[in-house]
Amino acid sequence: MLPAPFQNAYVLTGPTGSGKSRLGIELAQRLGAEIVSMDSMALYRGMDIGTAKPTAADRRLVPHHLLDVLQPWESASVAWWLERAKDCCREIAGRGRRVLFVGGTPLYLKALLFGLFDGPPADLAVRARLEREAAELGREHLHARLAGVDPAAAARVHVNDLRRTVRALEVWELTGRPISDWQQQWSAECGVRSAECGVKNDSPILYLDLPRPVLYERINARVLRMMADGLVDEVRALRQLERPPGREAAQALGYKELFAFLDGNGSLEDAVVTIQTRSRNFAKRQLTWFRNLPECRPATEELTFELWGLTIHEGLGRANPPGG
Repeated sequence: MLPAPFQNAYVLTGPTGSGKSRLGIELAQRLGAEIVSMDSMALYRGMDIGTAKPTAADRRLVPHHLLDVLQPWESASVAWWLERAKDCCREIAGRGRRVLFVGGTPLYLKALLFGLFDGPPADLAVRARLEREAAELGREHLHARLAGVDPAAAARVHVNDLRRTVRALEVWELTGRPISDWQQQWSAECGVRSAECGVKNDSPILYLDLPRPVLYERINARVLRMMADGLVDEVRALRQLERPPGREAAQALGYKELFAFLDGNGSLEDAVVTIQTRSRNFAKRQLTWFRNLPECRPATEELTFELWGLTIHEGLGRANPPGG
């Protein structure tokens, strides 16, 4: 069971391209539920095609929450999302409706299950100094410094992921203790809580688990469909806003590569191949996360109905639903 106030919620997750968005709408209709997005990039307005955001027609079928709630230049932490997810659950429950979380951001799912690890709060002065250092000396310099004090964290954080590099160094400076140690303790506590609660066969948390070749084929086709739907124009429009996208939005998969293309770095064909490759790699990492959470149960699209005690109406199942 999920902790309060999520104890009556269902969760449908899975890797990018697995079809969870469309399936989530069908499940929500069967459950009498409203959907709360568990996708960190769907928070941002104007980022629709590249995030496979539910369409206006989808939202008329089922109410959706935590979509289009931030401008692209704004920032959202996991803690920020978790508090708003709690608010959504209380509001939906107050209307006598169920909650269905749909999305594939692993840190959001882990926060939903276990809360946040008890690290130090942000220190804006330390962050600003570290960010100036990165601007002056390069991200590689900052990442190398992280490798010197916390090799485990540096191995997990990409050299271009400035936000996580800065946070790891911030924790080190504030506590004298590597962030990987904090996270290891948190993971151990999560494991204890998982063992205490047990994992029931009727788990409300399912992740879509497709055969790898099928998933990769769908991801490749999805990227091409996004390009045909106008993703380049969507990315170009973000450049024309009153303020430039913030670091979270600018680093989003698909957007980052097309920003580089618009800056004259490589061809559009190269950008598409890079997006496909990175999307497949991201899906692989997502599956690793889900498989390592004992609360999550793998399922096929059709099996989700059976596992949640629902009946598949004729025509509900789709072989290749879009989105998600």
